[in-house]
Amino acid sequence: MSYEKIFEYDLDITGVTDYGADMEAILTGRESVPLQGAQFDVSLAGPVKGRVTGAMRGVDYLRVRPDGRRELELRGTIETDDGSRIAFSAEGAGSPRDGEPIVDLAVKIDLLTAAAAYSWVNAKPAWGSGYLNLATNKIHVDVYLH
Repeated sequence: MSYEKIFEYDLDITGVTDYGADMEAILTGRESVPLQGAQFDVSLAGPVKGRVTGAMRGVDYLRVRPDGRRELELRGTIETDDGSRIAFSAEGAGSPRDGEPIVDLAVKIDLLTAAAAYSWVNAKPAWGSGYLNLATNKIHVDVYLH
């Protein structure tokens, strides 16, 4: 199997909507996850570089289960440097590293656009691998097509 890296993105957390729990305290382990779990709507924005180049903004509807698993559901828009738009949706999971402020990320990504120059993104899902650095509130993901 061969994979082609099509782009990478570096996103900053620009805002958080919580639903009664402190995201930073839960993700850093200072507080336990409530029995019912927790949800946070995390606003994100930052550059996209590679075969697709531009900027992305979106919201990750992050759920933290009582067992600590982080479930990711990101919806957003990539606006390319040439003015095209690509709809971005990703679902996956985050796994915290022991003793580090890092959460490893693995996501399945769907891209959709009617822009002819980027129609190749519609053909099949992409896969992303990266991390969230809780110390800097930055996310980095490399995106591949199979």
